[in-house]
Amino acid sequence: MTTNSTQSAKKILLNAFDMNSVGHINHGLWTHPRDESHRFNELSYWTDLAQTLETGLFDGLFIADITGVYDVYQNNIDLTLKESIQLPSHDPSTMVSAMAAVTQHLGFGITVNLSYESPYQFARRFASLDHLTHGRIGWNIVTGYLDSAERLIGHKGLKDHDLRYEQAEEFLELCYKFWEGSWENDAIQKDKTNRIFSDPKKVHQIQHQGKFYQSQGVFQVAPSIQRTPVLYQAGASPRGLAFATQHAEAMFIGADHPAKIKLQVEKIRKLAQEQGRDPHAIKLFVGISVVTAETDQLAQEKLAEYSRYASPEAGLAHFSSSIGLDLAQFGDDEAIPYKQTNSIASVNNKFKDQKITRNDLKAQHLLGGRYPLFIGSGASVAEQLIDFLDETGIDGFNLTRTVTPESHQDFIRLVIPELQQRGRYKTAYDSGSLRHKLFQQGNLLPAQHPVQQFRC
Repeated sequence: MTTNSTQSAKKILLNAFDMNSVGHINHGLWTHPRDESHRFNELSYWTDLAQTLETGLFDGLFIADITGVYDVYQNNIDLTLKESIQLPSHDPSTMVSAMAAVTQHLGFGITVNLSYESPYQFARRFASLDHLTHGRIGWNIVTGYLDSAERLIGHKGLKDHDLRYEQAEEFLELCYKFWEGSWENDAIQKDKTNRIFSDPKKVHQIQHQGKFYQSQGVFQVAPSIQRTPVLYQAGASPRGLAFATQHAEAMFIGADHPAKIKLQVEKIRKLAQEQGRDPHAIKLFVGISVVTAETDQLAQEKLAEYSRYASPEAGLAHFSSSIGLDLAQFGDDEAIPYKQTNSIASVNNKFKDQKITRNDLKAQHLLGGRYPLFIGSGASVAEQLIDFLDETGIDGFNLTRTVTPESHQDFIRLVIPELQQRGRYKTAYDSGSLRHKLFQQGNLLPAQHPVQQFRC
C-alpha cells in the first residue's frame, strides 16, 4: 500500500451503481439462483437496498437510465429481451422518495436525458425531490446516444454529438435560472399574522429566449436546500469534457488501465483550472465490480460460480449500442475497426488506439460487464482499491452489483471494515446535504461555479 502521506489521508467516496431494471452492467447474472434483480419493480426491493447501503455508509445510490433500447447487435432486440439487457427498465426517479423516507443520509444521483425533457418540468421535478429528500438529490446529465430513442420520441434522427452539447448548455442555463434566479432566499415568510406566505417583491419572473428553449414566468418551486442538485457528468469527448469541467461537481471516468485513468484525471483537473475552477472541485469516480469472500481462495471460487451464470455475449450486445456498431458481424479473432459514430465517444475511441477482437471483449466481459473487476478477501480488495485510488488520483468508486443483494452485503461486511481500519473510509456520516457531505463547503454551489451569473 502507498505510504504517500497526502494520498493516505484521502477518504474513499463510494456510490452504489444501479438501474431500475434487471440487467444493468453485469449481464446474465439474473439467472443466478440467489439473485433477486427480477424484483426491481417492487418498492421493497429498493427500500431494502437503500437501508443496506446506509448501513455501509455509502455516499450515494447512483441510478443509471436510458431512453430507448439496445437494438444494434444483430440488428434486433432478441438477445436484449432474452437476457433483459436494460429492458424492461423503469423511470429511476419514481422510487427515490420512498428510499429517502427509510434513510437519513444516503444521496441519490438520478440519470435524466435532457434531450427528451422540458427544462421547466424537469427543473420542477428535481427541485421537488430536493425538498422531499432534505437536499440529497443529484442529477447525472446525459444527452443520449441511441437512435432507437429518437424513433421512440418521434424525432427524425440523433443530433450531431457536439450539437447535443450545445443544447445541453442552454438546457442547463435555463435550469439555473429556475433554481437560482426566480426566488430570493428569504422570499418565503410564512407570516400568518400579516397573511404573507411569500413576499411578492422577492419572487422574480424568468425571461429566456434561446436557440432551443423559450420560457417566461415564475418558477413554481421555492428554493430547496441545495437549490441546484449536485451535478454529475460523464463526458469524455473534447466537447463533453469542456461541458463537464465547466459545470460538473462529479464525473465518471473509465479506462482499461490505471495509467490511462491517471492521465484522464490530470487532463480533467487541468481543464477545470483553465475554466477558473478549483481543479479539485470535481470528484472523480470509476465504475468497478467486486467479488469478495472470507479468503482469496473463496473469492476465486465465488467468481467461478458467478461466471457460470454470466453472459459475455449480452455484454457485447450492450457494448454494440454504446459504440453504435454491430459486433455480431465480426469473427471472434477479427480486429474490430474504428468507425466514427454519434454514440459514446469515450468508449468508441479505444478502437483507434488498440487492436481489439470479440474474444478480447468477451474476456473483459467475464461477468457480463466491462468494468474493472476486483477479486479477493475483504483485506485484499481494500488494499487493491486503495492502491488503485492512490495511483490514479481519483476520489472514489461506483460499485456495480453482481448477484443482488448479496454483492452489496458482502462488500459492506468484508471490505468496508478493512477500509475503515486503514483510515481510508468514514466511520460515520457527516450531517447536511449531499453537496455538503461531498465537499464540506455548504449546501449551495460555490461562487466560482458558472451558476453564479444566474443568481438573484
